[in-house]
Amino acid sequence: MPVRIGEQLFYTTSETCAKVGISRATLSRWIKDGLLQTLYKDRRGWRLFTEDDLNTIQAETRRIEVEERP
Repeated sequence: MPVRIGEQLFYTTSETCAKVGISRATLSRWIKDGLLQTLYKDRRGWRLFTEDDLNTIQAETRRIEVEERP
């Protein structure tokens, strides 16, 4: 379940992967490759993702799907 901090909703890594339909490994690789400019973390050091982050990740997923089609 997303966490509200102030006015913004944040999603965990698992929630993010489930929403956009990618694996944790793919998400980690894209983060390492610089797909997301700003990373948010909770007090435990776990990554949190905003709606904007989800939109960026989903756009990357769609871009790759289009590139892989013949």
